[in-house]
Amino acid sequence: MLLLNRAIEELEKEKQDRDEEKVRYLGEKLPPLQFSGLSLNELQNLCKQLYAKIDIVDEERYDFESKVHKHNKDIHELKLKVQDLGGKFKKPALRKVRVSADEMMRALLGSKHKGSMDLRANLKSVKKEDIKQEKVLTSEVGDWRKNVEAMSGMEGRKKMFDAAGGGQ
Repeated sequence: MLLLNRAIEELEKEKQDRDEEKVRYLGEKLPPLQFSGLSLNELQNLCKQLYAKIDIVDEERYDFESKVHKHNKDIHELKLKVQDLGGKFKKPALRKVRVSADEMMRALLGSKHKGSMDLRANLKSVKKEDIKQEKVLTSEVGDWRKNVEAMSGMEGRKKMFDAAGGGQ
């Protein structure tokens, strides 16, 4: 608590010092203006002088801002160089490793992994007879365009009627 109170007091003192320095600086650079008793020409000259001082201050401010920007950029570049020089190492070439499912599970789960895990046992078996039947079905259907052309028009409807047994 004692350190915290002391730090607060020092911050307040620094703030007062800055305020006093600001007032002193402005007093030196900017004397108080006297408007009373000035003619129109004298007021215009005063405005021109103030405008010239504003231009000078703006130029100085711009110069300082550009210098700060340049220095910040240089600092950033130097930091990057330091990181590059300090952290140079070669990345090792990675190799492909063939690992079975059981070995991978053992590596991930450790001693919790029990039994073997045969992934092929869970696959659905396909019989060759099923494949042959599907081929036969697709060959019976044939080209659908021939069927459509054959059944189009009145002749096709007559064939369908005869095939259904309607023309006894």
